Amino acid sequence: MARKGVVKKAAKKVAAKKSVVKKTASSAPTSAATPTKTVSQAKSAAKELAEYTSTKDIPISDELIGQVIGQEEAVRVMRKAAAQRRHVLLIGEPGTGKSMLGLALAQMLPKEKLVDILSFPNPDDENQPLIRTVKGGEGRRIVATARMSGDSMFRNQDMIFTLLGIVLLFFLPYWVFNYYSKLHGAVVGAIFFFAFFVGIIISLGLFRLALTAQKRMGGSVKNLIPKTIVDNFRRTSVPFHDATGAHAGALLGDVLHDPFQSGGLGTPAHERVVAGMIHKAHMGVLFIDEIATLQPHTQQELLTALQEGKYAITGQSERSAGAMVRTEAVPCSFILLAAGNLETVQQMHPALRSRIRGYGYEVYMRETMPDTPENRLKIARFVAQEVKKDTRIPHFSRAAVEYVIREAAKRAYRKGHLTLRLRELGGLVRAAGDVAREQNADMVEPAHIDLAKIAARPLEQQIADQYIERKKAYEVILTTGKAVGRVNGLAVIGSGSTFSGIILPIEAQVTPGGKATEIIATGKLGEIAKEAVKNVSAIVKSYFGEDIKEKYDIYVQFLQTYEGVEGDSASIAVAITILSALTDAPVKQDYAVTGSLSVRGDVLPVGGVSAKVEAAIEAGIPNVIVPESNLRDIVIDENSLKRIRIIPVKTIQDVMAEMIDWKGKEAVLARLRQPPVVSNRT
Repeated sequence: MARKGVVKKAAKKVAAKKSVVKKTASSAPTSAATPTKTVSQAKSAAKELAEYTSTKDIPISDELIGQVIGQEEAVRVMRKAAAQRRHVLLIGEPGTGKSMLGLALAQMLPKEKLVDILSFPNPDDENQPLIRTVKGGEGRRIVATARMSGDSMFRNQDMIFTLLGIVLLFFLPYWVFNYYSKLHGAVVGAIFFFAFFVGIIISLGLFRLALTAQKRMGGSVKNLIPKTIVDNFRRTSVPFHDATGAHAGALLGDVLHDPFQSGGLGTPAHERVVAGMIHKAHMGVLFIDEIATLQPHTQQELLTALQEGKYAITGQSERSAGAMVRTEAVPCSFILLAAGNLETVQQMHPALRSRIRGYGYEVYMRETMPDTPENRLKIARFVAQEVKKDTRIPHFSRAAVEYVIREAAKRAYRKGHLTLRLRELGGLVRAAGDVAREQNADMVEPAHIDLAKIAARPLEQQIADQYIERKKAYEVILTTGKAVGRVNGLAVIGSGSTFSGIILPIEAQVTPGGKATEIIATGKLGEIAKEAVKNVSAIVKSYFGEDIKEKYDIYVQFLQTYEGVEGDSASIAVAITILSALTDAPVKQDYAVTGSLSVRGDVLPVGGVSAKVEAAIEAGIPNVIVPESNLRDIVIDENSLKRIRIIPVKTIQDVMAEMIDWKGKEAVLARLRQPPVVSNRT
């Protein structure tokens, strides 16, 4: 038996050595390792996708960092930041997981370094309270001990007062009565007895009031009791404080105003000290979204706190009595997790950003991820996470999860990608769950998501629906027939993942004159829209330069665009409108068009194509022209696609041939099909 045990131990050692060799070989940076890993991950993801039947079957990580979806680079940075205590600047659109990364960072930091911070009175200078740190959770005990000591002193005073009252009330008046009765008789003795008895009662009452006033209004004993300004009692993880939008006092600390500053009625300075979030986040994480919205001087003070790891607390208002108080330096060694969008980088204090970059990392958050089986499983996990976090909605069936994945592809507004703006997608998940709960369904199905999309429409979609309905009612939008110099353009309102499409009618008129040096466009156009019209003028002049030179003026009107127009996606619509007006060839009104143009007539891709196509469907326009490069960006359900014909185009010639009715003007079309006149001067 002993020999068999030796053999087993030897076999285990050999197996262990083999496993070490395998691990070493697998970790070697060979060129074939990455593709093999990617393929295996894809196969594993595909298998897992094929197996689950509802979100109940999808495993969810217990760690917050494992619940972050699609931000692998940011997750790697957060792990480094937790290990090395580095600052991080996250730049990206709302809803991409910045605050969740901050919470995950706090979860990964060690807890054993937490401390309580106490404010003590300073016997040498009452306006400079002393600051001391103790082990986390000890602050309350120290304050309680000091308070019990003070209460014990007051209890001793009460005992002495009681004994003194008994002696004076019962023995002294009796002795006075006997003494004066012997000298002057019983009547005089009684008078003196009464006088002494009343006088002692009044004296004891005044003495008692003085003791009470000392206890309530800040006696010397109260002045010795410290105050816990940072309390980590029973904290299970390091502190995480969201200081987004915090004013200077809440962020940097403050000293409260004291209306009673004299006569012994005031509150001691150390009792009025209030720690800021930079102090409460000591050894933890301070998260500030839209950090550029902080006042410049507040950003400068934040920089000082980052550099020194400690920051004294003083009153933030110059008119307050707290402005006279300044504590000793208070520890504030925290990890700063700043966040914002691209504008934040421009408006942020340069020195503060330099500090973060020099002692940490900058991360640009991804807005989309490739549409692969592995990433589709991530969206499925996200749905499962939202169901678990909400706790009030039922699980999603596999069909419902696949519906949400299609919605993620649609909201990506990019070929072959899934959106990572998951906050809005989470709103859809919760709305669908509410619908299912309202119908007493055991599981969320695609039909519930359809109803949720209607009930939880964003404001932009509701505005767009009313816009289209109103314009159709007053025949501002035409969906049938033909008209010269009139085109149904397409545009979007909103931003981020809340794009909503609208129909943008555009008209053009050519008038005699020729004094205007460029196309005159009206409709509250923004800078980019104005530049797009100028680009269109280059195309028009290349075709009709000599014909219209000093003869005609061209006017373009964006009809009833009181909200304004911005962007270049109406370039094709403007060009077709002008070409129709110049050639007197009618435009088919059952067409809508979107796309940008180069000065040479090439059709360029634009954003929000899916939302624009949906707007055309909603308006009842059966044909939509889009840039060919945007064709894969269109993600619409099959039933809606059956109601519309999508025509991809590459050049302005393709658009002219499709949208304009050239009957009787075939010669003009043949001329326009020729390459435009371009001068190549050297």
